[in-house]
Amino acid sequence: MYFKKTKIPGVTVVEPAPHVDSRGRFMRAWCLREFAEAGIDFVPIQANLGFSIQKGTLRGLHFQGADAPEAKLIRCTRGAMFDVALDLRPDSPTYKKWFGVELSAENGNMLYIPPLCAHGYQTLRDDTEMFYMASAIYTPSAASGVRYDSPAFGIEWSLSPTAMSDQDRSWQLIEN
Repeated sequence: MYFKKTKIPGVTVVEPAPHVDSRGRFMRAWCLREFAEAGIDFVPIQANLGFSIQKGTLRGLHFQGADAPEAKLIRCTRGAMFDVALDLRPDSPTYKKWFGVELSAENGNMLYIPPLCAHGYQTLRDDTEMFYMASAIYTPSAASGVRYDSPAFGIEWSLSPTAMSDQDRSWQLIEN
């Protein structure tokens, strides 16, 4: 695996190093040793799958607060998506800054998002599936979010949203 730092401390694009032959490809999706060697302390204890029917579906921006912080490692297993990490750590030099990257089944790339950063994504194709591992168990009392279109963040989504949950639509709008 290749670990590429982004402009947000701790947010890392993880590119696979696939073994390719006439049968197809085989690649490692996670390795405790390789992550530790890259300076990432991440031990997944929960895995989740998401499937979106319609291109343009937007999910997020979600995070768990300080009572149950979680890191995430996200991968697109079918289709393509624009994946976003938003830094919500008040002491971070990149507080309220975001980073986005296209993840697809074809490129196999993953995005590591450290605790106290929000996560959201938008599907770029119909029938897109994503898989992510988390370092903490989902804790409803710690679950939170912010609006995808908050002016304070200025996230440049790839498409106008076509589908979104009522919860995601009603998260707090952050002006500045």
